Amino acid sequence: MRTSAGWRAYGPAQMARGAEIASLRALGLSLAQVGLVLKGNPQSMESALTVHQAALEERIIELSATVAKVRALRTEVAAGRTVDAGDLMRLMRQKSEIGTTFRLPWPWGGEEFELHDIRPLTYIVGSLGSGKTRLARAIAENLPEALFLELDRFQDEAAQARARLEADAALAQRVEEVMDWLIEEGATISPPLVALVVALESDSGSALVIDMVEHGLDQSSQEAVAAYLRHRRTDSRPLFLMTRSCAILDLNDVLPQEAIILCPANHSPPVFVAPYPGAPGYEVVASCLAPPEVRARTEGMIASRPQVA
Repeated sequence: MRTSAGWRAYGPAQMARGAEIASLRALGLSLAQVGLVLKGNPQSMESALTVHQAALEERIIELSATVAKVRALRTEVAAGRTVDAGDLMRLMRQKSEIGTTFRLPWPWGGEEFELHDIRPLTYIVGSLGSGKTRLARAIAENLPEALFLELDRFQDEAAQARARLEADAALAQRVEEVMDWLIEEGATISPPLVALVVALESDSGSALVIDMVEHGLDQSSQEAVAAYLRHRRTDSRPLFLMTRSCAILDLNDVLPQEAIILCPANHSPPVFVAPYPGAPGYEVVASCLAPPEVRARTEGMIASRPQVA
């Protein structure tokens, strides 16, 4: 009901239901799962709690490792050693067995670029013409056994994706489960989404570099993909995502196991940017990101430009 001034008024029952929904979402349930649970579906509750418990147990392992690092640093401080900012920064990083150092391609001047302590999820951001596509390709070429997923993946790789699903029952099962999860989160089935999920769920490659992960996806699909990527296990193969969509990279939601690489418009060497207002490069990264409807208007421009972006 509404008041005479037009304000919506909620009674005790509606307030209680709202609190239930908020609590279930905090447990990690999708909106569709929340609906099933509120309808009294115990199977959905069991499934959701199992997934959430696994995520919490994984987080406990990560926190235990961080506590051990903090304890070691405290021991060194007690022994008189000075701990600098670099030591503290490493506490937030995830261990990675792969890494590389390479010379930056044109439009840079051959500067050396180090890529170590790779996070499970790394975003590559930059304005049009900043060279981020060339950086992404260079990462894929220099990381051992890494793969590069092209911008036109759903056109050139659709037949290959179908063939892979037909030949690999385990992959087909994983893709089906992920697609169901994405649809529950509001995604729209499309060739770009299917091609993306097939690539994400494939076991090929030590790392996957994706050219404009949002390409061909509507806003709800982008938001669902972003949520799915954050649900991946932290020990999954690293992903490098080129993006200019704030639906994919929400700077308010960046997790400790994620990183951002900025390609400056003036072709200075790429830099890692911390996801905090005031951090060097933060405002530039924010200015490169746009809502999906704005990105959709620029996709034609991207396709018609020389491959420098």
